[in-house]
Amino acid sequence: MKRNYSFPAMAAVCACVLQAVHADNLVPLKTELPPPLFVGTPVPIKLPNLEPAHEGKRPDFLVPAGTVNLAKGKKVTSSDSDPVTGTLDLVTDGDKAGDEGSWVELGPAKQWVQIDLAAEGTLSAIIVWHFHQQARVYLGVVVQVSDDPTFKTGVTTLFNNDANNDLGFGAGKDYAYIETNEGKLIDAKGVKGRYVRLYSNGNTTNKLNHYIEVEVFGKPAA
Repeated sequence: MKRNYSFPAMAAVCACVLQAVHADNLVPLKTELPPPLFVGTPVPIKLPNLEPAHEGKRPDFLVPAGTVNLAKGKKVTSSDSDPVTGTLDLVTDGDKAGDEGSWVELGPAKQWVQIDLAAEGTLSAIIVWHFHQQARVYLGVVVQVSDDPTFKTGVTTLFNNDANNDLGFGAGKDYAYIETNEGKLIDAKGVKGRYVRLYSNGNTTNKLNHYIEVEVFGKPAA
């Protein structure tokens, strides 16, 4: 028996098929986590926009098959050209351990690090480890992507928890979060860009800014 389908019905069927095909090409993001390293007695942290703690392993984050860490070994620059401790190459050296010598320490107040991926990429996720020896919150965390190394044009903001707009990018709606060995995973939503810039504005323990590692997962843009 011949059946006649309306255009909306056919469109719905096609959409379902496309979603199924797309889902088949997605795989859980794989990254090696450093061991937990909290030391001392945790200090209670009270912030109005603090992310609720989650228990257990972070849920799988799906990315296109073939996604890789485009930041590994790439050049890092910073607003602080003379770090207090460490060197900028530590940000992309692959070492996520939280012990002494694994992080770069930048000066107080607003600072940023920037990674040059060497070519435009289609980005799926960014994971940042600031510091995980202690439960602390880094303030004014803003993550942006651009093809302009000066970040004056074509800037996409992927994350902003600067609720008071201290950095001048607008009041952020994302949660502040407590640092752990999992790092912070940020959805890059398939944005294209060559440069990734990460801001912070001190932390709840002191006014300095730290970076252990930043991973930028994606594929070279077609």
